[in-house]
Amino acid sequence: MTGLVYKSTGSWYIVCDEQGQLWNARMKGVLKLDEITSTNPVAVGDQVTFEIESEAAATAVISEILPRHNYINRQSPRHKHQHHIVAANLDQTLLVATLKEPKTSQGFIDRFLVAAAMYHVTPLLVFNKADLYRQKEMDRYEALRSMYTSIGYRVLLVSAVTGQGMDELLTTLTEKTTLLSGHSGVGKSSLLNTWFPGINRKTQDVSGWSGKGQHTTTFAEMFDLPQGGKIIDTPGMREFGLVDISKQELSHYFSEMKPLLPDCQFNNCQHYNEPGCAVKKAVQEGRIHEDRYISYLSILDSIEEKQY
Repeated sequence: MTGLVYKSTGSWYIVCDEQGQLWNARMKGVLKLDEITSTNPVAVGDQVTFEIESEAAATAVISEILPRHNYINRQSPRHKHQHHIVAANLDQTLLVATLKEPKTSQGFIDRFLVAAAMYHVTPLLVFNKADLYRQKEMDRYEALRSMYTSIGYRVLLVSAVTGQGMDELLTTLTEKTTLLSGHSGVGKSSLLNTWFPGINRKTQDVSGWSGKGQHTTTFAEMFDLPQGGKIIDTPGMREFGLVDISKQELSHYFSEMKPLLPDCQFNNCQHYNEPGCAVKKAVQEGRIHEDRYISYLSILDSIEEKQY
């Protein structure tokens, strides 16, 4: 039988078959291969084949992971040199960010955009909690919106509390499989409760002493939108650790840098202190935003070349 993985708890999975029946499934031992460095070989969104173990208990054993058309990978939060597949077979990924309670850093946003580009998944930036924004936050939002839209990204401003922008957001999700991601505390659970009133996702206030959100989701899980489409919710992330990327490759995933790369004097230019660099020239001339270049340098510095 074939089915779609709707939830992963690390060792057990909820799989929905073609008739809509849910099965509690575990992985067949043969799938636990030594060469799989991922902490979770089976991910939410995977199409799998499985064998029924018990009709009465609705248990099954996953025997094969069918080919993925894409996925998003990140550094495992517990094992630095292992990968964690966030989700598979995506149409787009929605990054929920906030400019207040808590504040999402531009560095986090840019790392996420690099990952989306690496894995060929269309990103959408959604700034939530608009009801909390005063002039300072609105000025910051307009600056970020201008910067990101100018390089081809779609940016929305919403409030799960007042409903601002929610209709437009819902339209972008219809008939698509969307990964929902972001820091803890940015309001992912509030958005889910708006779209799926019956699931009663727990929401928590931002921690007063740290200014950071509290984790309310433990495992990745997929939900069917009533109007068509699927949302994959993921645990809140403190950081987004990139994997399988070299210093040489990084600039290829900055959309505004990529067209300029052939104009650099050196083929292996890393756009740091090399002469004849087209990227640095574009930054100096204002054709590449300085903040994006600073993000690039920060990510470049964090890549451990010895892994490659």
